[in-house]
Amino acid sequence: MKVFRGLPNAESRSPCALTIGNFDGVHRGHKALLARVRAAATTLGIEAAVMTFEPHPREFFAQMAGDPSKAPTRIANLRDKLQSLSNGGVDRVIVEHFNAHFAAQSPQDFIEKVLVQGLHAKWLMVGEDFRYGARRAGDIAMLIDAGKRYGFQVEALPTVMNGGIRVSSSAVRAALKQGDFAHAEQLLGHPYTVSGHVIHGKKLGRTIGFPTLNLRVAHRHPALTGIFVVRVHGLAEHPLPAVASLGVRPSVEDSGRVLLETYIFDYDQDCYGKMIKVEFLKKLRDEEKFNDLPSLTAAIARDTEQARHYFVEQDALAISATDRI
Repeated sequence: MKVFRGLPNAESRSPCALTIGNFDGVHRGHKALLARVRAAATTLGIEAAVMTFEPHPREFFAQMAGDPSKAPTRIANLRDKLQSLSNGGVDRVIVEHFNAHFAAQSPQDFIEKVLVQGLHAKWLMVGEDFRYGARRAGDIAMLIDAGKRYGFQVEALPTVMNGGIRVSSSAVRAALKQGDFAHAEQLLGHPYTVSGHVIHGKKLGRTIGFPTLNLRVAHRHPALTGIFVVRVHGLAEHPLPAVASLGVRPSVEDSGRVLLETYIFDYDQDCYGKMIKVEFLKKLRDEEKFNDLPSLTAAIARDTEQARHYFVEQDALAISATDRI
């Protein structure tokens, strides 16, 4: 899959079947859309393409308004988003920098300069509520009319439902915020995970008996924070049981940096630079600020014991289910 930061240069432009959106989380609704784009691209003999944005447009407008708290939380980092798009059969991804200039384009400029000249779109699918251009003035009716003039076909994807609930990034965010990972998995079509390369940290965990694998979280508003039971993929043949903290580490740091720290049970190997994937299973508690290191250490010990107990219970349930077969 080819990834472009901004519109491709002239040499890299070729006709495509295109869809546009933020694709945060790449949930089941997104996957239905990607499958339709892939099928159209195959039928037409052109590439399947996605245009997405960085930062999220709502995050940009929240910053412009001076109220970053109104920015949406992020379900996935860019790496995980791109991997999910690749898994969906996408050939080309355009990561467009969403800024004041892009936001100020008229709907007509967006159609002409982006869709027609910049991407050579021949087929386009968007959600029924898709809006574009300055003040979100453009709608799907304008796209259909423009398609007749510029030679591209437009289709709208009907809403995808799950048990009477609209599948959306907002619904996934709500499930994650509540710690309802089963519901999040239903909406996403897969367990919720975060991946990244293991980086060096302050190594405080080693001094208190809980060495952690650290992943940097680029955005400051993750869709969930707290202490969790997790599994770690990528270091062994089978996922490794662990406990993790995702957040700003209020007891040891005040910079606001977001970090995912994972303590794998009974595991002590050098993992720096390795790519891992952390799968979230259960929330234990919210982040807390402790007044001293002994209090923090005791809390981590309690979290670890709860997480170990969770895995013992799950193993017992699995054995019981096997016995009933």
